[in-house]
Amino acid sequence: MYAYATIIPRDDGKIVLNSLDKNERFEFEKTDFLEIDGHFELAKGIYNRIVKDFSKKPLSFELTTFVDAPPGSGLGTSSTLVVAILGAFAEWLKLPLGEYDLAHLAYEIERIDLNMAGGKQDQYAATFGGVNFMEFFKGDKVIVNPLRIKSIYLNELAYNLILYNTATSRLSSKIIENQSKNVLKKNEVSIEATQKLKQQAIMMKEAILRGNLNQIGELLDFGWQNKKLLAKDITNPFIDDIYKTAIDNGASGGKISGAGGGGFIFFYCPNNSRIKVIKALNKFGGKANRYEFTTQGLTTWTI
Repeated sequence: MYAYATIIPRDDGKIVLNSLDKNERFEFEKTDFLEIDGHFELAKGIYNRIVKDFSKKPLSFELTTFVDAPPGSGLGTSSTLVVAILGAFAEWLKLPLGEYDLAHLAYEIERIDLNMAGGKQDQYAATFGGVNFMEFFKGDKVIVNPLRIKSIYLNELAYNLILYNTATSRLSSKIIENQSKNVLKKNEVSIEATQKLKQQAIMMKEAILRGNLNQIGELLDFGWQNKKLLAKDITNPFIDDIYKTAIDNGASGGKISGAGGGGFIFFYCPNNSRIKVIKALNKFGGKANRYEFTTQGLTTWTI
């Protein structure tokens, strides 16, 4: 699933914002600042930062966006769209932004300028693409380590993974705020769970690189059991029922994507159990999707 952004320069002094997936369109006179009013917040926040830091003057253009995944899916759609729009501006204005620069700028716009709750992994994942082991340090230091994984391992992973859309969405910011509060209050259960999630990332990296794919499901389940301890709204009886049904029909583990509370869940289904799992999940009214890996992150071009 991808996010797309197209910019067409205009010479009539207008700014036009189109969202094809939301079927929304807004038109403004060009200005050096677009008010953040609940409509096209991401695009406006990006434009304001572009004018402030780079163009130093108002721009006239038409921006059209489309996102394959629905909002509230937990697939990092907002951050991916920010990266796509930033990439379009960088391509149009020939901005000297490398991958790290662009990912960090996307993070600042979303988390600082627009004050949207969340982490910074989504911006880097969308920018770099591929399978990476990402390290986040104090301050703004981030290191993205691309993993050289054998194609046979990736093929087997893609075959055994199911991306299940629960057909429910959630407000991720509220869940993330609750997670943050638990850590700030030094909630021992939440802090210990956070440390175990860090351990899970290291164990997952080693399992994939070594080809120990039989461990993937167990590691996903290990992460899911600890993720649920971060905040109370991460799961609910509906999600628990979906998870149990998948496990009962052959999945060896899984986890909800993003903050939790709804959206997509992915399951690891070894030993040709994926079809049985998909059929068992049909009763919940969601949809199972193929899991695919991509080797590329942000891609831009000019016609």
